[in-house]
Amino acid sequence: MITSAALGQFVEWYDFVIYAYSAVIIAKLFFPSEDPVAGVLAVFGVYAVGFLMRPLGGIVFGLLGDRMGRRQLLVIVIVTMGAATMGIGLLPTYGQVGVLAPLLLILCRMVQGFAAAGETVGSNAFVAEHAPTGRRGLYVAFTYSFSTVPSVAAALFVLFLTNTLGEATYNAWGWRIAFLIGGPMALIGLYIRMKVDESPVYEAARAAQAADGQPQEHLSSTRPAVVRTIALAALASLAFYTLSGYFVTFLTTGANLSSSDALLSNGIALSISFMAFWVGGALSDRWGRRPVLFTAIWAVIVLYLPALWLASLGTFASALAGQLVIGMVFGVYWGVFGVTVIELFPTRNRLSGATISWNLAYTVFGGTAPLLATWLIDRTGSLVSPGIYMMVIAFIAFLCVRGMPETAGSNLLHEQDRSQPSGSERL
Repeated sequence: MITSAALGQFVEWYDFVIYAYSAVIIAKLFFPSEDPVAGVLAVFGVYAVGFLMRPLGGIVFGLLGDRMGRRQLLVIVIVTMGAATMGIGLLPTYGQVGVLAPLLLILCRMVQGFAAAGETVGSNAFVAEHAPTGRRGLYVAFTYSFSTVPSVAAALFVLFLTNTLGEATYNAWGWRIAFLIGGPMALIGLYIRMKVDESPVYEAARAAQAADGQPQEHLSSTRPAVVRTIALAALASLAFYTLSGYFVTFLTTGANLSSSDALLSNGIALSISFMAFWVGGALSDRWGRRPVLFTAIWAVIVLYLPALWLASLGTFASALAGQLVIGMVFGVYWGVFGVTVIELFPTRNRLSGATISWNLAYTVFGGTAPLLATWLIDRTGSLVSPGIYMMVIAFIAFLCVRGMPETAGSNLLHEQDRSQPSGSERL
């Protein structure tokens, strides 16, 4: 079960983040411009377009997950993502078909964004609903941590392709390999997911005939959970897509670091954050979700700006040191965040409530992270200006979740999961 969810997270997010690691070459091939900043902005604009599909994907896959089951949802999303990623690897360039090339790229990114909306919450819920109560945080953190491994794998794979093929060959056609392997990996993930059983908690809730199925009712009946999920996901998404989707570009175009040094330092930092997930999840099982969550949020507020400044100094050592601090803090936060939002919602509307809220925040804050960071630096001339934005979002997240109940050790079958909703509740 854990292997299935973890591998699925890896495949799904490799397919999604490889686009960010190919930003510079995609800018040249699909958005030709004399201004390199304009080209990068165009690429990250398309990156953000993929996120515009996430609220729609959240609604569709959230309802599917609550009505058809977690397993069915996870099968659908991995096939959809794999097909879209292979599509990018097969696209003609602007020089071959003109404006049709960026239009097709946008279409593939929209499909990727739609599919991505169902993966993380679906996998985390699937694992949480199988896990023993006292180790739920660690189990979900372990699974969720595999969403960072693709960033490491993508960085190292791009580095390998560049060094093996040579920069000229990689720029000509070698970049396509990184996208094309997304298809076979998706088939492997599909095979494994077809072998696992449905969540026992979901089956118990379905047996009690507790799922009412209307997204408007879901959101209105769990308003505090929705608000808290949006607040927590805003920080989580901004942090994730800054570190995994933008930082390499930040180091190469802003700090003037070589591509190899930028990719290597980022890969090491993401490896550290991968293990920090487990620390956050395990500590939250021991001490509770609230103490670990709030400590991590305040660590972001205090440490992120100086760590970003350190990373911007233009040497490999400083870039690595700054990213290690950022990766450790974010890793602990992500480790407790993933399980917390799952526990806030009752089983009967867990996927619809959490997925819609999660993806709304990811669209607004995660999808715009690289674009806004590039714009802030260009407008202010300061490489650390995105750090102030991160600190503000972290403080807002803290304010929104101060009154959050402790969920560690709670029963995932909430009271409303144990009885049939009345007729008036259905209306």
